[in-house]
Amino acid sequence: MYKKVMNYVDFDGNQRTEEFYFNLTKAEIQKMAYSVEGGLDKLIRKIIETRDYNRLIQLIEDLISRSYGEKSLDGRRFEKSPEILDRFRQTNAYSDLYMELSGDDQKLLEFCRGIIPSDVAAEVEKEMTSGTQSPVV
Repeated sequence: MYKKVMNYVDFDGNQRTEEFYFNLTKAEIQKMAYSVEGGLDKLIRKIIETRDYNRLIQLIEDLISRSYGEKSLDGRRFEKSPEILDRFRQTNAYSDLYMELSGDDQKLLEFCRGIIPSDVAAEVEKEMTSGTQSPVV
């Protein structure tokens, strides 16, 4: 789970500081990976190599949309719904995050590493350095 503390200005001009949560489960990652021909890691590499900014923008939107949610008070659930996502999208925090991720490769990489389970992130790191391809990502 990735917790992002963001400072942003609301629509009344007030400075706000809030925590936002993002997470993808292993099942969600696998669904994403299999929805892309060749896997998600191949798509990301292709976007980077070709500098396909239109596809990058779509990927960022997809990652935010699939990973944003609200943690239940007891910590047992991570709640996602179109309504929860829509409330987030209607804030300047969403706009600020989107601009940050689309303008800074390191921030995007940090975000991607943060939203996936740590064991999956370690596996992906290992595979990227060894040149093998993951069946999951």
